[in-house]
Amino acid sequence: MQDGPSDLPVDDHIGQIMRLDQRGDSAHSMAMPGEDHDFSHLDRAGRAAASVARSPRLTVNIVLGAGIILAWLLLGTMAIRGAETRGPGIDAPGDTVLRYLPHLPLPDFLDRIFALCLTPAPLHAAIGAQVGALILMWFLMAVATMLPSAAPIIRTYCEIADTARIKGEPVVHPLILVVGYLSTWLAASTLFAVLTLGVHAFASSGQLLDPVVGLAGAAALLVAGLYQFTGLKDACLRKCRNPFSILFSNWSARPVRIFRLGLEQGVWCLGCCWALMLVMFAVGAMNVFWMVLIAFFTLIEKQTASRLPTRLAGAILLVWATALLVVSA
Repeated sequence: MQDGPSDLPVDDHIGQIMRLDQRGDSAHSMAMPGEDHDFSHLDRAGRAAASVARSPRLTVNIVLGAGIILAWLLLGTMAIRGAETRGPGIDAPGDTVLRYLPHLPLPDFLDRIFALCLTPAPLHAAIGAQVGALILMWFLMAVATMLPSAAPIIRTYCEIADTARIKGEPVVHPLILVVGYLSTWLAASTLFAVLTLGVHAFASSGQLLDPVVGLAGAAALLVAGLYQFTGLKDACLRKCRNPFSILFSNWSARPVRIFRLGLEQGVWCLGCCWALMLVMFAVGAMNVFWMVLIAFFTLIEKQTASRLPTRLAGAILLVWATALLVVSA
């Protein structure tokens, strides 16, 4: 299978994929039949809800759009609180702007979670709750910055699901694929949460989410920069850029297999982007401006065939790491 786009039309590919499912998988599938239903007896809201429920693509777009927007709102609110509580002389980029933004009202439990993330030091008496809060923070960051870049494979799968529904073919709902993808990032968020506590202990920063300076910050930038030039980065990036071949070679109508496909695609995405997440330690883990920049970069990187964006980002990070080492010497 070539890594570049296929020469066959999309409809032909979808037809081939649907014919692959003649191996007994349909008995285990979550079928979405294509029969027409009469919803005329429902009111306007009921007809709208029924239409959403019967359209995999529309359902996924609504759920993912709402999730991404909610993640950005929560991260922005946490960033504002972090900017206001940071000590003098250790401002992160953009803190001056964030201090002028209004507070968003939040439920008490979210305020408690934010407080655990923004505490000056690890709370040994409540380390479990603090790790849980940090996992949630990193997971929200993954939803906000990485989920949009997974749009190609999700969109392609939704096209297959819609075609299957119209033809009456069994197919797993696209949200199963999304759940598998996000499960990989949830596991990665756990590792990043533990790393946050470890970096804080090594760097002795004022708060858990303050920018890490000195050798620790330079090391994070150095690792992130060097990784952009590795073969593993290129291999993961090729997988992320060609979702149709992945779906074509791994198609199934069994939910567990589609969930596993989402897991695998999440691993490829993690292989592309884990090093970029290390940059957040150098600029402050709740630096919402750098989150936007990383999200925008990953979209460009996965949508273009050129290696130039990746190599350029690596060179910038290496120069930044060198400058930080010189200043810290």
